[in-house]
Amino acid sequence: MMIEAVNLTKRYGAKLAVDGISFSLKPGQVTGFLGPNGAGKSTTMRMLMGLDRPTSGSITVLGKPYAEHRNPLCVAGALLDAKGVHPGRTARSHLRALAATHGISDARVSEVLALTGIDSVAHKRVGGFSLGMGQRLGIAAALLGDPDVLVLDEPVNGLDPDGVLWVRNFVRQFAATGRTVLLSSHLMSEMAQTADHVLVIGRGRLIADAPIAELMSAGGQRTVRVTSPDAIRLGELLRAEGARSTQESGGSELQLQGMAAERVGEIAARNGIVLHALSTDSVSLEEAYLALTRGEVEYASELSAEAPLETSAAA
Repeated sequence: MMIEAVNLTKRYGAKLAVDGISFSLKPGQVTGFLGPNGAGKSTTMRMLMGLDRPTSGSITVLGKPYAEHRNPLCVAGALLDAKGVHPGRTARSHLRALAATHGISDARVSEVLALTGIDSVAHKRVGGFSLGMGQRLGIAAALLGDPDVLVLDEPVNGLDPDGVLWVRNFVRQFAATGRTVLLSSHLMSEMAQTADHVLVIGRGRLIADAPIAELMSAGGQRTVRVTSPDAIRLGELLRAEGARSTQESGGSELQLQGMAAERVGEIAARNGIVLHALSTDSVSLEEAYLALTRGEVEYASELSAEAPLETSAAA
């Protein structure tokens, strides 16, 4: 396995930040790492990269702790804190300093600057960088050693749409070469388009470890939408067959659960009912994630997600 955690636990005094989690990440896939704020994601990634020691258990990269590799930058590259750069250094000098620790050439520094799209600002001081430029520099640093494993914590934070698309395509291409990506993000729509597999953590415990399609299919029942000029009669027929339905759009549209779209089409055809539209709404990754983590949020608002905000006019 590229990355393996076994009963990984971390305590900070009385706080149990990571509670005996175990998982393994295979080569050739992008694994999304999800969880509410304070769930233990950052602590897990810090232990992976040798920045924190486990209280008990272990986490290894290619069979041993990251710090025990002779050339760790060539094994795993990480973006954990894009702000962890001396603001007085230029982008190139920052990368050259990192490269020197591993005997990496200046040519490779130029490569990663070009690859991340910041070669034109390579001689500018990092203190003047925007958030997005800082993220690109952090990704460039993670790529310096051409590693087998890439660990990225919120890599699209501050990036414009072109930058977000670049990160998405890059990490998928990186994994397609047989390498491994561990990607943390709060952007569910982006994760749904990028990850193959998902780990979900809550209050330090692993609560899901599954392919992303499996997680979404387990997140709830799919809703079938059907539009017909004879929706009332169709609804009666479908309910008689076991579907649960509610009428919408002035009686012309039905929302159904408990019956596949194919079966709806067959019943309509058998009874000579015209359909204007028939589609299935899949459970989104966000919906599946919220269902999983509903009781795992450390800092919960008293305001319901569905409740409208009430405002009062000033006197």
